[in-house]
Amino acid sequence: MQFSSSLRAAVGSGELTVSVRLWSHPQVKVGGRYETCGVVIEIDDLELLPFAAVTDDDVDRAGEHDREAMRIRAAHAGPITDDTLVYRVEFHVV
Repeated sequence: MQFSSSLRAAVGSGELTVSVRLWSHPQVKVGGRYETCGVVIEIDDLELLPFAAVTDDDVDRAGEHDREAMRIRAAHAGPITDDTLVYRVEFHVV
């Protein structure tokens, strides 16, 4: 998984543990390990859900200030409304 340069240090330190992605199909699998940000992360959970179901805890764990900041960051692949299906990826540094 790739992360914005502004998030890389926090991912590498283990501070961030959730990401929301606008993918047409999953790019990772639960239990998979991926090199990113100078570390290896393991995927703990992968869930397809409407953006409206993203929780405040998810926003915090993704390192965003609020839901709109998360929406903007995830929308690099297209617009995201509350009904748009996104992948919620939960991970930890191995």
